[in-house]
Amino acid sequence: MSCIKREPELSRSQELLQHVRSQKVTQVNASLLGMEGDQDLQFLLQGGDLLKVRSQSWKKTRYFKLQDDCKTMWRESKRTFRKKQTCECCPTTSPEFLLDDISVVRHGRQSEGLKKNTEENVEGRCFSIMFKSQRKTLDLIASSEEEAKQWVSSLQKVMFNISNLSHQQKTEHWIYSCLRKADKNDDDKLSESEVKRFLRLINIEVDDDYAEMLFKKCDKSNTGLLSGEEIEHFYDLLTHREEIDVIYGAYAKTTGYMSPQNLLDFLMKEQREEVTLADAHNIIRKFEPDEGAKGKQLLSKDGFLMYLHNADTMVLNPKHKEVYQDMSQPLNHYFISSSHNTYLMEDQLKGPSSTEAYVRALLKGCRCVELDCWDGSDDEPVIYHGHTLTSKILFRDAIQAIKEYAFKTSDYPVILSLENHCSVEQQTVMAHHMNSILGSALITSPLGEGMPSNFPSPEELKGKFLIKGKRLNKLEASFVQDTAAAEDTDVTEEEESNDEDEEQQKKSKKKLKMAKDLSDMVIYCKSVHFHGFEDARKNLGFYEMSSFKEHKAMGLAEESANAYILHNVEKLSRIYPAGSRADSSNYNPVPLWNAGCQIVALNFQTSCSEMDVNQGRFLVNGKSGYVLKPAYMRDLSSEFDPITLTRGDWLKPKTLHVMVISGQQLPKVNKKKSSIVDPLVKVEIYGVQADVAEKETNAIENNGFNPEWNENFQFDVYVPDLALLRFVVKDYDSTSGNEFIGQYTLPLTSLQMGYRHVPLLNKNGDLIPSAGLFVHVMVLDAE
Repeated sequence: MSCIKREPELSRSQELLQHVRSQKVTQVNASLLGMEGDQDLQFLLQGGDLLKVRSQSWKKTRYFKLQDDCKTMWRESKRTFRKKQTCECCPTTSPEFLLDDISVVRHGRQSEGLKKNTEENVEGRCFSIMFKSQRKTLDLIASSEEEAKQWVSSLQKVMFNISNLSHQQKTEHWIYSCLRKADKNDDDKLSESEVKRFLRLINIEVDDDYAEMLFKKCDKSNTGLLSGEEIEHFYDLLTHREEIDVIYGAYAKTTGYMSPQNLLDFLMKEQREEVTLADAHNIIRKFEPDEGAKGKQLLSKDGFLMYLHNADTMVLNPKHKEVYQDMSQPLNHYFISSSHNTYLMEDQLKGPSSTEAYVRALLKGCRCVELDCWDGSDDEPVIYHGHTLTSKILFRDAIQAIKEYAFKTSDYPVILSLENHCSVEQQTVMAHHMNSILGSALITSPLGEGMPSNFPSPEELKGKFLIKGKRLNKLEASFVQDTAAAEDTDVTEEEESNDEDEEQQKKSKKKLKMAKDLSDMVIYCKSVHFHGFEDARKNLGFYEMSSFKEHKAMGLAEESANAYILHNVEKLSRIYPAGSRADSSNYNPVPLWNAGCQIVALNFQTSCSEMDVNQGRFLVNGKSGYVLKPAYMRDLSSEFDPITLTRGDWLKPKTLHVMVISGQQLPKVNKKKSSIVDPLVKVEIYGVQADVAEKETNAIENNGFNPEWNENFQFDVYVPDLALLRFVVKDYDSTSGNEFIGQYTLPLTSLQMGYRHVPLLNKNGDLIPSAGLFVHVMVLDAE
């Protein structure tokens, strides 16, 4: 078996493929998860009654149970279950949800639905399930607090085990589920029609002649049915990867196996890795599944493939998965992952607002969230998109959710960008809530002694919250007693939601009364209007920052790029989408990063290529939400201009060679049983204008399981520090636009060279299990 191989301690493929009866299924899947006999898994497999909550009047008992695949949670009104199994590759029976799709399980009345529709006395019995997609949160009530805790802990445990499966285990689990689905009569055998059904389920369409040939080749018993070793032979033929054979064969010089020296030659020549013979020995010990070969210190083809699928040998440099950059530079020397209208789940005209939107953004590593604050009833400020039909949430609930999830993904500081429309009275309430909820984590005075002259670093601000907003006076005034400036309670209100031109804005500006206790919380991020780079340089403190509408910012980035870069060497800049983007669409963040802008805010709730690129930018440095700008974008004497390239430290011409070799287990776009994808791959470069490029493979007809392209592309890259590489897989359609299948974006400087597997992410930015590309990449100095 070439493509799919288990860790040595797991059962052999023949055993897995033969045990398709229901009695054996759970055992096999529990074994794959390493949870045989586990009490938490058994609790979920047994299932139980839960009260599902939709509104104050809609609360109904539903029976929830984990299916035999140990990945699908099913819900029934009664305790009768459909016998037909389901899996992510065969969506014909619509499961309640896949554990893979869960973002987080929260114990207690933490969701808005539970807070609104239940009483405080059921707090301990409540829990909610949030999803990675836009699916509504599932609010549930158990019969006791102990049972609720059991559901939460059991779900979290199985989710953790699923997420830690190796690539081989995930792929095997997927194919195994499809084999079970294809065996319609549960007789442990596959007829020719069932083989064809299985091929369609795994997203490959073959003509009848080829299917018949494949079937007869495996039907050694001439019974018209495949069973036992015949199924395993069919499996081996199906999962055979010729491209791996070619690579392995070129280096396996020791009686058909790779010796440590052969492996070392491969790693140094093809992968351009700095390794030793001891490293090669370690790889064989870790990845060779055959004990006999391992004893002779040899690497088989199966072991070689397992090594290539290891997370550390994929296209992303494993060292960049951790925080590897200098985090002691001033805050404004970093690109900062930033969200716009963070409270929105959908569009900004009538979509729902939710604290869950903050949770989702923060779990994705976002470090700057926006709160549009308005007066609410009962003296409680609310957050919503003003003058629209979007729903409202309590300011205090948003702060509570932010506190709870701010540092789950990253330890580095979170900026709360306040868009303040509240009365003085309710501003005081805002200040109280932030003080009482965030406590000592809230920065309310400069670090160190005396008036600072520069920003603190992300390292110094770990676990801290910064407030961005209006301030009544200069920060310097807080070090002078009885200053008259502090008595001025008026500031100019900042209106981000309209798209008026500057003259209209000047006419419509109005004064906003400011509460001193809220004003005093603004330390390092004071909002001011922008009146030109010269004015900012002469008159503004380092902590005084401007917000730029996308069109204004894009114009400056094109016409005054170097001036913008120098401005951002000293100060922070925040960019936000135009108010005309009623659908919460996004702009391209790359030109703004190229101009040194740090807080380039996007609508995180919107799935699009711009968000893919944003995720790719912040994929590295431990997903901390902070990426250090290149040195030439942190230097006040820099002459760097991303539009008109001149000689300088930024100019490091490279030639990028990309060979798109093959794909594995690409998901269906259309969920119809008969639908098969015709995949093609686009390779895109984002960066300075001179580097922007894209190239595309041909489409492969009717094969999403193991398509092969073997197409070569070459790109010239002049400023590699700012370049991003994006692989996009699409389903070709000659009559309409090609449909998105998956993508992966990463900085060019985080690329591992040689033969690499590329994982694929879905439109929400989440990993697609088992799917991927196999490529060869090389970055060389341009001649």
